[in-house]
Amino acid sequence: MRILFIGDIVGQPGRRVVARRLKELVATHAVDLVLANAENAAGGFGITPTVGEELFQLGIAVLTSGNHVWDKKEAEGYLAKEGRLLRPANYPDDAPGHGATVLQADGRRVGVLNLQGRAFLPAIDCPFRVADREVATLQQVTDLIVVDVHAEATAEKLALGWYLDGRVSAVVGTHTHVQTADEQILPGGTAYITDVGMTGPHNSVIGIRPQDAIQRFLTQMPKKFTLAEGPVQLCGTLLDIADEGRARGIQRLQIIEE
Repeated sequence: MRILFIGDIVGQPGRRVVARRLKELVATHAVDLVLANAENAAGGFGITPTVGEELFQLGIAVLTSGNHVWDKKEAEGYLAKEGRLLRPANYPDDAPGHGATVLQADGRRVGVLNLQGRAFLPAIDCPFRVADREVATLQQVTDLIVVDVHAEATAEKLALGWYLDGRVSAVVGTHTHVQTADEQILPGGTAYITDVGMTGPHNSVIGIRPQDAIQRFLTQMPKKFTLAEGPVQLCGTLLDIADEGRARGIQRLQIIEE
């Protein structure tokens, strides 16, 4: 099975480049299943039902998220009713929504798990221990499991990758919006990359106008961020998974539109 995971879709620029490029990517790479992180898909911060449905209609099967999924008030009700939209599984049980799902693709059951790191992020439940619980549950119905680790610290993502090696098919990192060049297959057969990258404005600081970010760093004063304009990029990762759930290949994708 070939799975395309699209990295953090940022605002309308990110959604538009997905709309323009996804069908071509699916056809060119014989993709069976498309997943994406969409916690920044609505105006650069959060998600709404309208934006989520737009992305599902493009052919994305499951949307993962992270700490910004709560930024739009509409998200709570949407998470509660839309099983294809995940929030990190290690949020407290009282938080709306679910952190894992199982779907059918190419005649196979595929498990998708969303986790969030704790280094430099809110002190929610331990992603390692929650991963133990959730992976054990998913393994009862499938050996093909993809994990989105939404985390700030490279070391935390790497540690989770090694911790889950041999138990899941792939661990892909999101959140930092900068694609890393460390794609690999770990010894136990798990595909890994620290960050898939961002899908959105290319001439930007993680999606926002450079001048906004610079001003924040210079003054340390609160400032409303505005999405950058101009060229856009689509970052993703292609995963090639064998029937028994072990990864056979992992490939970075980066498309920059002028």
